[in-house]
Amino acid sequence: MKNGRDCPGGKQPPGNHSFPPVSDETLAGSHEILSRRHRRDRLIRAVWFACAFFAVIIIFFILAFLLFDAYPVFFEIGIWDFLTGMVWNPTGSPPAYGIYPLIVDSLLVTILAMAISIPLGVGSAIYIAELAPSRVKAIVKPAVELLAGIPSVVFGFFGLIVLTDWIRVNFDVPTGETWLAGSILLGVMALPTIISVSEDAISSAPREVREGSFALGATHWQTISRVVTPAALSGITAAIILGIGRAVGETMAVLMVTGNAAVIPDPIWNVLSPVRTLTGTLGIEMGEVAIGSTHYHALFGIAVVLLGITLAINLFATVILARIKEKHMAVNACSPKKSGTGEKQWFARYMQKYKNILAGIVLGLVLLAVFGLMGLLAALLGYSAFRLIQGRISPKWTQRVAFSLIVFCILSVLFALGVILYDIIANGLPYLTWEFLTAPPSNLGRSGGIFPAIVGTMYLVAGAIAIALPIGIGAAIYLTEYTREGRATKIIRTGTDLLNGTPSIVFGLFGFAFLVIYLGFGVSLIAGQITLALMVLPTIIRTTEESLRTVPVSAREGSLALGATKWQTIRKVILPPSVPGIVTGTILSIGRAAGETAPILFTAVVFSTRFLPDSLFDPVMALPYHLYILATNVPGAKGQQYATALVLLGLVVAFYALAIWIRHRSAAACKW
Repeated sequence: MKNGRDCPGGKQPPGNHSFPPVSDETLAGSHEILSRRHRRDRLIRAVWFACAFFAVIIIFFILAFLLFDAYPVFFEIGIWDFLTGMVWNPTGSPPAYGIYPLIVDSLLVTILAMAISIPLGVGSAIYIAELAPSRVKAIVKPAVELLAGIPSVVFGFFGLIVLTDWIRVNFDVPTGETWLAGSILLGVMALPTIISVSEDAISSAPREVREGSFALGATHWQTISRVVTPAALSGITAAIILGIGRAVGETMAVLMVTGNAAVIPDPIWNVLSPVRTLTGTLGIEMGEVAIGSTHYHALFGIAVVLLGITLAINLFATVILARIKEKHMAVNACSPKKSGTGEKQWFARYMQKYKNILAGIVLGLVLLAVFGLMGLLAALLGYSAFRLIQGRISPKWTQRVAFSLIVFCILSVLFALGVILYDIIANGLPYLTWEFLTAPPSNLGRSGGIFPAIVGTMYLVAGAIAIALPIGIGAAIYLTEYTREGRATKIIRTGTDLLNGTPSIVFGLFGFAFLVIYLGFGVSLIAGQITLALMVLPTIIRTTEESLRTVPVSAREGSLALGATKWQTIRKVILPPSVPGIVTGTILSIGRAAGETAPILFTAVVFSTRFLPDSLFDPVMALPYHLYILATNVPGAKGQQYATALVLLGLVVAFYALAIWIRHRSAAACKW
């Protein structure tokens, strides 16, 4: 329709149907605007890619730097002699640098710790996922997460004051600083990891699995033990592997309670023998070694061995978790298409394959938790006995016994948490005064207060978060918004996971060698902040990535359809609803950074100073280190020790409680 003659009456219809010609200047301006937008988006994408690849670079850089410092001892002594030497005595005449006893002691402490934590952790996970009412679950699950928030130095302090004394009195030994004390503490510390990952795996089992089992006439316990738990077995395995990595990499707790004697127990099952772990050796000797000496390089050799062990463990766990995710996605994609007959065959196959295994192990659960390694034999005997008498026991009676043991597991975990909290609060509260919080220390910490330590901790945490937060958010944005699942993405995620599993003492050694010595920062605030930033970076990346994934794809598509650029969509549509999750990850990182001792042990802290730092290159006091020195080197300061532990515990637990509260508020808002 080009003129009025095409319309009745020769009139133009309402509306303007003719468009003025677009000038060349207007077109050029539009192209220039679009070109600027594309250039800006490419630049932003390059920045986020650099943030994402930073984790991979760091893990290889840490490994390369440690190898560089460890190479002289490998060349001088030989790798085989270094690993298999039976004596570690670097100050002897002649010095001996064999780390075989340290490796054996580390394995022994870890094995007994897992013998304690695996049955309790898996049993507690089954209770939370399958048995706990919603109101009880809302209390128990945060309590387990708060157990994860207790700093390792607080565990070590509790073990040194309470646990070792209990072992000394009840077992009538000269000292309670033993293999048993270290394993009990590590077992309790590994519980939150095992419980959380196992509970997620059990809860993610498809609903059809449970319904099909009930339809076949199985009891609740038969469904849990023969269908649900076997279906989640890979996830439980990954939880156990992560728990092992947590135990192998722990420093402060085992350093404070194991006696630190570099000997192999004789006989090998003597749990009351003092031992020394790889991490404990680094924590004890690194601060006093002569830089550049053979002893110095030998400690870096230990760090390389420790890092290799933990990286292998965490890489194995990462592979298992990735396979679980793929399997779970495949099951979810295929389950609606299965026929009733296919479901029955699938359940029958699982029930036939895993019949009686978990039910028999449960009979040895209590003995396994109490007697550690001896419980392994009890579990096997319980399994064999159960197979003999299974036909004579009614399913209802079996279910009562199994559920009683599962409830015992969760009660044991809550009991451990309650005992630690009660001891710290009851003994520390009478000494917690305003003067203690606002005054500097005096008389080697036996009097005065901890104000410089509180402020120093805040400085360290604030600097670490200021460094890690933008890098972590940028890496998560790139992984979520700018790339698809592929080889590069897997490499970046694997690097992040490995960085997350790196022992904190290794971060401390890297910070000492690279920041303090090589870059010349000295023992300073900035060196501690950078070291802590590297440690908490994986937590920020992972939590931010999960938060970004909760935004619906339709929101992205709608924004792009309206003409917004990629960065505009991220900034105005995706990031705002993801803020609660990002804040949660940040708070968890703050709590972890505030409670860590090993990363700042050689990089940032001094025991006592009356003044606050004037610059980033001054050393600082910090609550975890102050508590460690008070507990291990200052006699007659019990009140100050408990009060310092209470302040540190309250600070870190408050951060974790705030993160849990924000998560629940966000979940409630999403549900609404």
